[in-house]
Amino acid sequence: MIIESIELKNYRNYDTLHMQFSPGTNILYGNNAQGKTNVLEAVYVCCTTKSHRGSKDKEMIHFHEDESHIKMRLFKDEIPYRIDMHLKKNKAKGIAINGIPIRKASELFGIVNVVFFSPEDLNLIKNGPSERRKFIDLELCQLNKLYVHSLVSYNRILMQRNRLLKDLLFKPEYEETLDIWDIQLVQFGKEIIQYRANFIRELNDIIKKIHRKLSGERENIQIIYDPCASYEILEDEIQKSRLSDKKQKTTLVGPHRDDIGFYINEIDIRRFGSQGQQRTAALSLKLAEIELVKKTVKDYPILLLDDVLSELDGERQNHLLSAIEDIQTIITCTGLDDFVNNRFPINRIFKVINGTVTQENEVTI
Repeated sequence: MIIESIELKNYRNYDTLHMQFSPGTNILYGNNAQGKTNVLEAVYVCCTTKSHRGSKDKEMIHFHEDESHIKMRLFKDEIPYRIDMHLKKNKAKGIAINGIPIRKASELFGIVNVVFFSPEDLNLIKNGPSERRKFIDLELCQLNKLYVHSLVSYNRILMQRNRLLKDLLFKPEYEETLDIWDIQLVQFGKEIIQYRANFIRELNDIIKKIHRKLSGERENIQIIYDPCASYEILEDEIQKSRLSDKKQKTTLVGPHRDDIGFYINEIDIRRFGSQGQQRTAALSLKLAEIELVKKTVKDYPILLLDDVLSELDGERQNHLLSAIEDIQTIITCTGLDDFVNNRFPINRIFKVINGTVTQENEVTI
């Protein structure tokens, strides 16, 4: 899969923008706060319907405007696609594929796979469980439409159940309806647990070899799926927790409280690992994510690197750059020194200054 071009109108700090990408390595360079990351975000939004920053639609629209448009053209299996994204301040976004509007965002998943890697991802191991759940959900939603259905259904039921728990203070007679929500919560919760367990199992098969190489053959890594309640006991645990749920007015048990653990030589590096170990494990995870996509969809994903090289030492830079030579990559950075020093091939260079993007001569370093 190859992204051919992207067009923006009234998006973030861009009035209008049209960029043609190379199938190889594309560099966007310039000072901070000029709009480089906004381009990556727009690509990610077109692929997943969501901002990697967690921004709402209205926050991505240019100041003093009510709407924003993103148009992306790509090829997958030599078939052309056009994705149109229409962001609105006070309404749900509109999405069209090849000019045909879609009713559900999930219809977009699977057309193009993307892996986003930012400096924040290097802290994935030491950050809270919500960040690690977000990692699982974002990748699984791109790879498995059935997971999207289970996750959306579970989150909808969870929201309704939590609302009911808050209402019980004023309407205690509604408590008997909790059983209805619990049946559905268990159903979709079990589906999510199964999908996540299989995902972590596949990821483990790939990441071990990658991490051994990154650590100079010194470390063995293992990812452990740590569900709040396992598949077998989810229903019982939700029932046991009902009294506590009513007191705290929220659902305390379920996949929305899952986590994943990272162990190096059987030591939990979330708690006891050095910063170097945590960052190396995060890099291994991203490289494994790329390989898992290739294994699943039989094609490499689009790779978006947001100023990551400046956060890595020389050895980790070399590992990352050597792993992406065959992948269409869009990279943001403040300068080109890292690529020159590593003699890394660059296919297209763009300079970004205050929302203006200028393509420079195509070169190979």
